[in-house]
Amino acid sequence: MLGVGISADAYPTYPNLRPTERISARGYALSMRTQLFIDGKWIDGNATMPVYDPSDGSIIAEVATAGEDECEAALAAATAAAEDWAKTAPRVRGEILRKAFELMIAESDVLATLISRENGKVFSDAKGEVAYAAEFFRWFAEEAVRVPGDFRHSPSGDKRILVTHQPIGVSLLITPWNFPAGMATRKIGPALAAGCTVILKPAGETPLTALAIVDILHRAGVPKGVVNVILPNPVGPLISKILHDPRVRNLSFTGSTEVGRVLLREASDRVIRCSMELGGNAPFVVLDDADVQAAVQGLMIAKMRNGGAACTAANRIYVQRPIADQFITEFTQAMAALVVGPGLVEGVNLGASVSLKERNKIADLVDTAVSEGGKITTGGTTPDGPGAFYPATVLTVERSNSILSHEVFGPVAPIVIFDTDEEAVALANDTDFGLISYIYSGDLSRGIRMAEAIESGMVAINRGVISDPAAPFGGVKQSGLGREGGFDGIHEFLETKFIGVTI
Repeated sequence: MLGVGISADAYPTYPNLRPTERISARGYALSMRTQLFIDGKWIDGNATMPVYDPSDGSIIAEVATAGEDECEAALAAATAAAEDWAKTAPRVRGEILRKAFELMIAESDVLATLISRENGKVFSDAKGEVAYAAEFFRWFAEEAVRVPGDFRHSPSGDKRILVTHQPIGVSLLITPWNFPAGMATRKIGPALAAGCTVILKPAGETPLTALAIVDILHRAGVPKGVVNVILPNPVGPLISKILHDPRVRNLSFTGSTEVGRVLLREASDRVIRCSMELGGNAPFVVLDDADVQAAVQGLMIAKMRNGGAACTAANRIYVQRPIADQFITEFTQAMAALVVGPGLVEGVNLGASVSLKERNKIADLVDTAVSEGGKITTGGTTPDGPGAFYPATVLTVERSNSILSHEVFGPVAPIVIFDTDEEAVALANDTDFGLISYIYSGDLSRGIRMAEAIESGMVAINRGVISDPAAPFGGVKQSGLGREGGFDGIHEFLETKFIGVTI
């Protein structure tokens, strides 16, 4: 855990920081970037906005916001840098990303502390996120030099078919608060590897992590204008203006389906290409031949990773009747054992929600579920005192309960009992979303048959997590468009060009 055997001297220092922009945690200070990053320079914006620690409501820092002038400067910088960056050798782009990976790993404790402070998650989750986030820089450092092309004789024999790929151009990246490091690198990595310049708009709740990552990229050697960070104020009108600017060619968004729909409408006016990683409502199916202890352990990861604030979080737990009582008892015991508190406190394994607003949404969903007949087996009561905390909560519900239609972005697990495999598939598919599903079974053939029948872009069999920078991440139905990570991720930032050649 953070602070054991580590001195303040072990952490890196950042030059040219304003001296007031430091936070204390566990006996040492962390330097922070709080300005906008445009055209290779840290600049003040049109105003500032506070960033809060959700564990106690205190203000961590005041960060700069961007008005029309700053947004225009970011667009101009990204456009000016686009041609040279696109022509930069893939090996050079890859080496810069590799250097950024090395810096992130070396500074992982600093980044994890920053994430925990502004996001609320426990340090172990934050440290895991940093490792996951850094891996996108390493993966796409390798992919930068491996973009395939095609050269072949046409079937008619009249020409050669030459297929190549070119950077799509200036890309707007919009990331959420729940994984402020992982969602940033999952977009920046492939964009830079492909040769695109970017404008990053991080979540207002968690901008400090994004600014720290961009500082790492700057120190790793990213040329000016290639990466720019803005926090538009007001958000909606300025994002709309950027999307209607002819210099912008691509939008990559991670966030709610509701906001995604708005952005798709905005992007449609200029037919901007979009990749959308939207909401989820993941089913977790436990078949009667499953190893109950393994399934409980897997659900603890699938549900409680990041305190439940993940689009991949298991939201609807379906357990087959013969093992339901045993599973509910053991899972309830595991959830009840979690210790709630500030993320940087030793022994805590469930931190705060990102804000009181988000915490109250969770509490309201549980209260409504109970009013509709749900039975709580642990948790379910908002604690007294400061901080956006909510306890790990398990409840059994009927399949008609409204909580099953919501993406509960928190530590709440509603359980439904089912009888047949066909019934489980129907229940799992009874949603507009299809990001990820989880299946536990002692029969691999049975598990794969169910995986093929469930409508989701990803399926985990006998695992509580499968996200991997080397694998395609994305969903079907209203969970999004396109894929991030894997071989697919870099192609979201490339245009395919066909050249016919007579030889």
